[in-house]
Amino acid sequence: MRWVVDASVAAKWFAPEPDAEAAQRILGHELYAPDLLFAEVANILWKKQRRGELADEVPEIAARMLLGIGVHASPCADLMPEASALAARLDHPAYDCFYLALAVRHGIAMVTADRRLVARCQQPDAADLQQFVRPLAAFEH
Repeated sequence: MRWVVDASVAAKWFAPEPDAEAAQRILGHELYAPDLLFAEVANILWKKQRRGELADEVPEIAARMLLGIGVHASPCADLMPEASALAARLDHPAYDCFYLALAVRHGIAMVTADRRLVARCQQPDAADLQQFVRPLAAFEH
């Protein structure tokens, strides 16, 4: 299967978090993301390291591992018009909408642990987007 993955999922590959096992199940698939993924994951792991939740060396090791996973990265600049339109339409942060824009463009679903985005795309005025958003919790079993 092909999936767009966002940073809320990818960070769970490297940090002990709820749903980390579900995130691991996605690794065997063909994965896509905007190149924003790398900056967002680095920032998430840095914050966790800074708070003492991760050992000092984990963010750097995770960065190397993430690059080796083979996520097909798309330039954010190419997605900006669609992501901006989705952010305005959904009244949702543009960062997250880059992942959704990529999913829509490729006609595949994105996997996210962002419950707010999942809930927003389940609203009647976003019914056309429901097929493009899968909650990470769906991969529990």
